[in-house]
Amino acid sequence: MDLNMTQALHRHLRCRGAETAAVDGRERLDWAALVDRVARIAGGLRTLGLEPGDRVAMLSRNSVDFMAYVFGTWWAGGVINPVNVRWTPEEMAYSLRDCATRILIVEDALAGAIPQILAEADCVEQVFVIGNAAAHGQRDWRAFVAGSDPVADAMRTGSDLAAILYTGGTTGRPKGVMLSHGNLAGSMFGALAVPGGRTGESYLHTAPLFHIGSLSGLLLALFSDAAHYFLPGFDALAVLEVIHRERIAELFLVPTMLRMVVDYPGFDEFDTSCVKRIRYGASPIDSGLMDRAMQAFPGVGFSQAYGMTELSPIATILTAQDHGPESRANGRLRGAGCATPACEVRIVDADDREVPFGTVGEIVVRGPGVMLGYWNRPEETAAALRGGWMHTGDLGVMDPGGYVTVVDRLKDMIITGGENVYSAEVESVLSLHPEVAQVAVIAVPDPKWGERVHAVVIARDGCAPDEAALVAHCRDRLAGFKLPRSFAFIDAMPLSGAGKVLKNELRARFSGS
Repeated sequence: MDLNMTQALHRHLRCRGAETAAVDGRERLDWAALVDRVARIAGGLRTLGLEPGDRVAMLSRNSVDFMAYVFGTWWAGGVINPVNVRWTPEEMAYSLRDCATRILIVEDALAGAIPQILAEADCVEQVFVIGNAAAHGQRDWRAFVAGSDPVADAMRTGSDLAAILYTGGTTGRPKGVMLSHGNLAGSMFGALAVPGGRTGESYLHTAPLFHIGSLSGLLLALFSDAAHYFLPGFDALAVLEVIHRERIAELFLVPTMLRMVVDYPGFDEFDTSCVKRIRYGASPIDSGLMDRAMQAFPGVGFSQAYGMTELSPIATILTAQDHGPESRANGRLRGAGCATPACEVRIVDADDREVPFGTVGEIVVRGPGVMLGYWNRPEETAAALRGGWMHTGDLGVMDPGGYVTVVDRLKDMIITGGENVYSAEVESVLSLHPEVAQVAVIAVPDPKWGERVHAVVIARDGCAPDEAALVAHCRDRLAGFKLPRSFAFIDAMPLSGAGKVLKNELRARFSGS
């Protein structure tokens, strides 16, 4: 699609300039003020020598500043590279170095990572701090923007690169997923086209915007004419307070967040009657939580989306209408819904042949939302996009009505609290411990996080590894959400005839751990 992601801003400026656009704990901007800031960010970036397609990174929690960065970078003709705030500095530096990002903007609360990032990512030429920049010896981002002259929108075309979003890989290093303006537009309009696809008049962003799910919500709300409200991070009390105070109509929550909100002890003290829609996704949801959520938010439309970063991200949606008694009776409430009008979804076998309804196979997707490819990884791109279909690595089934249910993951991905963890990355770190002979990392059910990282370890002869020591070993090398939360020590791994560890057997054995 040829739509530019800044296009909605021009409409809002002309039609709704004095209406509320973006609100956080620090400021409240109308559309005219937001667009002016976006244009000044673009002007400032161009004075730094930004060329079309150059990457600009931000390391920050949710805020009005984050929204302005996204659209200011696009207005300038650049490419966003938002950095996961939960990564270690080494992981952050890798994501910058891998795609030669030259400009980095950092929230002052996270500025302690700057020295190590700069030591390991010499591509970074300009660093700005949002907040107390002087304390960190860097340039003040807000002062830089305020002192810059606004410039005209670069109006990048649909095929132009818009974002490089880093996602985990089975090789242990994140891959840069390249998404164009057309990719983002295709996925967004597919979601808007389903029944009830438009968002409410006010949208609360509490899941981190460096994730594609939340970034997608930003675009859905923008093109639905919603006002944007930001919390720096998830906190159940803060969510309820903002809903109550600002009369929030819609929000996105991963199941872990939804559980914490509905289970909050003082839930009934807040007026949540304004909420019209709750979108959820990013990890499995159990029926018990779904029941509690529907009781806590009576009359609210719940909808779930399935997808991945490589799909910009939405492939299927289980709509609010699909959350009724009939869907519960036929089991569809446990599924991921139907393909959006903007894409095709198939279930295929190992030879990429479509399988009959009810047969398990790999979920593949074709449509305008499918990524351009992985940054500087042509072979992995070709493998993922073979035959013109994005091979998700997820196993699923489809019923005769086109409803998809995800049943397993080919890539052994663990989704804990909405964060993606790849077992190979954790295994590679644990295997470096001198007392570990072999390790397999799997997901096991967790009542709080949905899934948790569980490490199954074979100790070296004569050794008895201490769990706390293994976690400490990992902590220096992995982000906190990737750390093993539980361990099992065994004498031998179950192996296939080809010598591969049978993780399905380990999951069955330790699912109650």
